[in-house]
Amino acid sequence: MPELVLELNGQTWSLDPTRSYGVGRDPQGDLVLQDARVSWRHATVRWGGQNWILEDHGSTNGTYAQGQRVQELPLGPGSVIHLGNATDGPRLTFSGTAPVPQQQQQQEPQQHQQYQQPQQAPQQAFGDPVPVMAGHAPAMPPHQPPGHQPPGHQPGADPAGAGDRGATTFHHLAVGQVTRIGRALENELVVSDLQVSRHHAEFLAHSDGRYELHDLGSHNGTYVNGQRMDKNGRRYLGQNDTVGIGHSTFRLVGNQLQEFVDTGEVSFSARHLTVQVNNGRTTILNDVSFGVPEKSLIGVIGPSGSGKSTLLRALTGYRPATYGEVLYDHRNLYTHFAELRHRIGLVPQDDILHKELPIRQALRLAAQLRFPGDVAEAERNARVEEVLGELKLDIHATKRISSLSGGQRKRVSVALELLTKPSLIFLDEPTSGLDPGMDRDVMQLLRGLADDGRTVLVVTHSVAELGLCDRVLVMAPGGGVAYFGPPDEALNFFGYDNWADVFSAFENYRDYDWMGRWRGSQHYQIYAADLDAVQPQAANFQPVAAAAEQKAQTWGSQVWTLMRRYAAVIFADKGFLGLTVALPVILGAVSLAIPADFGLGYGRPENGGRNSQASIILLVLVVGMCFSGAANAVRELIKERVIYERERAVGLSRSAYLMSKVFVLGIVTIFQAAILGAIGFGPREMPAEGVLFTSSPALEMTLVIMVLGCTSMMIGLVISSLVRTSEMTMPLLVMISVVQLVFTGALFEVHGKLGVEQLAWLMPSRWALAGTATTADLNTLTASIADPDAGGDPLWNHAAGWWLLDVSMLIALGVACGFLVMKFLRRHEPEVMRD
Repeated sequence: MPELVLELNGQTWSLDPTRSYGVGRDPQGDLVLQDARVSWRHATVRWGGQNWILEDHGSTNGTYAQGQRVQELPLGPGSVIHLGNATDGPRLTFSGTAPVPQQQQQQEPQQHQQYQQPQQAPQQAFGDPVPVMAGHAPAMPPHQPPGHQPPGHQPGADPAGAGDRGATTFHHLAVGQVTRIGRALENELVVSDLQVSRHHAEFLAHSDGRYELHDLGSHNGTYVNGQRMDKNGRRYLGQNDTVGIGHSTFRLVGNQLQEFVDTGEVSFSARHLTVQVNNGRTTILNDVSFGVPEKSLIGVIGPSGSGKSTLLRALTGYRPATYGEVLYDHRNLYTHFAELRHRIGLVPQDDILHKELPIRQALRLAAQLRFPGDVAEAERNARVEEVLGELKLDIHATKRISSLSGGQRKRVSVALELLTKPSLIFLDEPTSGLDPGMDRDVMQLLRGLADDGRTVLVVTHSVAELGLCDRVLVMAPGGGVAYFGPPDEALNFFGYDNWADVFSAFENYRDYDWMGRWRGSQHYQIYAADLDAVQPQAANFQPVAAAAEQKAQTWGSQVWTLMRRYAAVIFADKGFLGLTVALPVILGAVSLAIPADFGLGYGRPENGGRNSQASIILLVLVVGMCFSGAANAVRELIKERVIYERERAVGLSRSAYLMSKVFVLGIVTIFQAAILGAIGFGPREMPAEGVLFTSSPALEMTLVIMVLGCTSMMIGLVISSLVRTSEMTMPLLVMISVVQLVFTGALFEVHGKLGVEQLAWLMPSRWALAGTATTADLNTLTASIADPDAGGDPLWNHAAGWWLLDVSMLIALGVACGFLVMKFLRRHEPEVMRD
């Protein structure tokens, strides 16, 4: 075979045709380059059977020959390749006896080839003796490659958060000039990022040498050193201050702005993460440290109770660690959460889209909530179509999510997170409940996401496809790290043949110091020791109010978008629509079984002058509306809890979410009340006159039923915000309905009974029955001939003032329930969002 010699940075390698050579910044590669313009796994040099070939792996900044970007190129003596830049990028020179390919001079860029990770010989592990089962032996010591740098190595923190990467571009700030930044082309500094407003901010260079930053009312905010500026606010900048706008970070150096664009190639690490509960008496996450390189796939596994979910919440900032720090490209996530949260995607175990909607419609509605209000519909839709194509969902775009397979539904959840182009994606049990084939498809999807320029961390119980990961983190009982490193070395490290035996050992030897064994191993020295050498400060994180206030859309726009989405979900659910109409019809029909009306003479001979049936009619209609209104809402918040938590983390307003429910459910409930009133009051003889609408007493009583339905709906929302599972809602609904029945005042006299009367004031049914009784003049209807001047219940007096009091109390109870729902919703949000 022809010999080929590669020269790089003064060193030469005689290439072996029997193997391939990985080129990039990955310390595990064969040719390691410490240049920011070179991607992590940039290219591979290999023997192609007829000649040597250089294959680019979709690098960010490209591979160049003869000044032109190439994807795959035949090599020979005299070939010169530049990486990352056509003129001054790192230079690879080839020499030897192989002929120069004739087609090299005219080589054109080719179709991107799917990256296949070069095979590497597994390294054996070393550690303290481990409890072994019969037939298993402890692992053997490894060899450590000379000059090896751990992939989790974190150099000193860069002010711009770019690590050792060079600035993408430089912008000169001329004295007296204004430099505007935004998405619109008329800006002096155009940022092509949908997270950025059309006119986002501007820099002013004053003649006295000071530099001022002015936010132009941006939707997603302008951040200085990780903290959000006030909307339309102004601030003077100091040297090396950083300004975050969308996916770009600007650093002021002299009279220049250095721009660092987050293209996805970011490092990520955790240092000494510890989570304690019960006032520090219980530790559920114990001193976890690990670091991952950019464009990598990390698998997190461990037995139940090992702290995987706690770790995920700490890594995403949803529940900051009690102690320790999380570094996103060398920036503290907890202190920069308001800015960095849009660069992090999270796919929970449960689906985060409404299953009743088609894929395209669901993603378009989600895009309206996540992108700034000045992003045109065409731009949003184009991004949705781009994501659909990337994940091969475009052929299913018109299908309802509920009709998809488990693996396809998980793709849709991933698509939602990819809308905003996050650099870091977390997934919690994405393969739970999937068969082995779908398990593999999902893991291959995640492998592709990492190769395309993202860092992906997946918590999983499945171990079948761990080989697709770059690193695997094994959590031990007690929340400590038992292993972190390449997946193909993990079993040797533990000394077992399969993961079932490893997990059995965790269970059988729960008191064994798994964490201590890991820290005594050479794998620890390679992959985590550098991180542990730096002691972070205690988190002491306080929720950032600005993070909670930041909204891509205005409050009204969020409400309108949420209302349209909720209405679409309702109309897509034919069963719910049918039940919505049938329930008041059935309840109204049941009330007609009582052969009575609201006339004075009804039943007089039989009951001594009383029309006792009138109160029973009102009782049936009032309790029926209490049940119907509460049933409409009792499941609405609990079933969307995961969706709400995720949307809240990316800027959804809590009050906008609640009001969207109130408006849509209110319309449904009023519609039901109208049906119930029409059936319950229409066929009967009505009182001679009402107290407000003298000629329409039926309408007056129906209005009371409508207000009662809305108040009962708010009670249903309170229940839905309190419970932990949907199964708990129905028993509580039944209990509330029975309690309402007892305290209406129609079954027994409530007025004048100390304690009972005051408790009844808290019941919407008490005030609703009183409101309808006021219109019907129930005190007169139920009065006995023997004692026609008996006082009766004052809340039933036939007067406009009493009617208004009854209705006002219903409204007040509904508003009070709204405040309770707002308070209870706060408990289901990321801790960093709890203002």
